[in-house]
Amino acid sequence: MPERNEDIPDDHDPLRNIQPTDSDHLDYVGQQGLAVEQETLIEPDTVKREQARSLWGDAWRDLRKRPTFIISALLIVLLVVIAIWPGLFTDADPRAADLTKDYLRKPDYTDFFGAGWFGYDGQGRSIYARVLYGARASITVGICVTLAVTVLGGLAGMVSGYFGGWVDSVISRIIDIFFGIPLLLGALVLLNAFSTRTVWSVVIALAFLGWTQLARVMRGSVITVKQSDYVVAGRALGAGTGRLMFRHILPNALAPVIVVATIALGGYITAEATLSFLGIGLQDPTISWGVDISSAQKVIRQAPFALFFPAAALSVTVLAFIMLGDAVRDALDPKLR
Repeated sequence: MPERNEDIPDDHDPLRNIQPTDSDHLDYVGQQGLAVEQETLIEPDTVKREQARSLWGDAWRDLRKRPTFIISALLIVLLVVIAIWPGLFTDADPRAADLTKDYLRKPDYTDFFGAGWFGYDGQGRSIYARVLYGARASITVGICVTLAVTVLGGLAGMVSGYFGGWVDSVISRIIDIFFGIPLLLGALVLLNAFSTRTVWSVVIALAFLGWTQLARVMRGSVITVKQSDYVVAGRALGAGTGRLMFRHILPNALAPVIVVATIALGGYITAEATLSFLGIGLQDPTISWGVDISSAQKVIRQAPFALFFPAAALSVTVLAFIMLGDAVRDALDPKLR
């Protein structure tokens, strides 16, 4: 406030009758006092709600409103249930063949969930039963390969992006070498080295060659996250390398990896079906959509339905995972909301 002049009498002092204003009070209290007053006006529930918001919470709220996510999630849940308990949907034996009676019999669309609903293949086996039981091998390969490449590629990319320097150079060159090998061609060579080709041999071959894409995605994400203020502050406070990598960097760098892995899962199912179709992947007596598509090509003129139903099941499965990946990508990317 203005200083009072002592030489002016009290009766003629213009500052004598000035009353303190609200602005004078704020100047006296200061900005810190104002902040305290504002904080007292905020309801505790509001503070809790703001603190509970996170990237994953916002993504889940956004996903629940997307029809694409709901439809794809329901399809995937149904497919997983079919893969685990195919006997709930049919009592037919997928390996039972009757060449004299059921050879290439056309579908009986009135026989709902029966053995002849989708017809019979060239060996007299129920196509409907084989479509159900074939989901187990295809989805098992897709999920196991996706988990394996996510772990391998995630660890390699995180180490490369966090340490940098010569570690980054060595891992990046290894990634470039594996990127030069086509997935299907490399899998054909590797699977020929196995005496018996089972689900796990296909998983090993695809995971050995497919981790590089996830490694590059994780590396780029870690490089971006490690420059954040909270990581720099944690390092300044003495946090160890393991704590910084797994408690601070990994949770915030995982979003793009999950998106890519979800979309890639459908690609691995397609790769397994392609290898089985070429006769290099799964083989009889293993039941697989790729195996059934391969055997159906011999009778496609007489019985196109023998090719259509396993191919349709494969297409729906791959489409469901791709739709799920697109929905997750849109939910995790704030620019696309």
